[in-house]
Amino acid sequence: MCLAIPGKVVSIDAKTGHAQVDYGEGTSRTVNVSLVDVKVGQYVLVHAGFAIQVLDQREAEETLALFREMLEMGGGG
Repeated sequence: MCLAIPGKVVSIDAKTGHAQVDYGEGTSRTVNVSLVDVKVGQYVLVHAGFAIQVLDQREAEETLALFREMLEMGGGG
């Protein structure tokens, strides 16, 4: 099963095409953003280290809430 996770772009390095993406709760990762046109503060959908889609804030927050709910139901939270 493949999974894409939304996160908020906190910084972008235009030279490398990478961004720092915050997934919440102290988790952030470097992500390749060369496939999308994104700005700091926007949300992206990340799969396998690549931002594959820009999301609006409402959509991203709803998805993150669903992930948290699933973790709680599964005993992972």
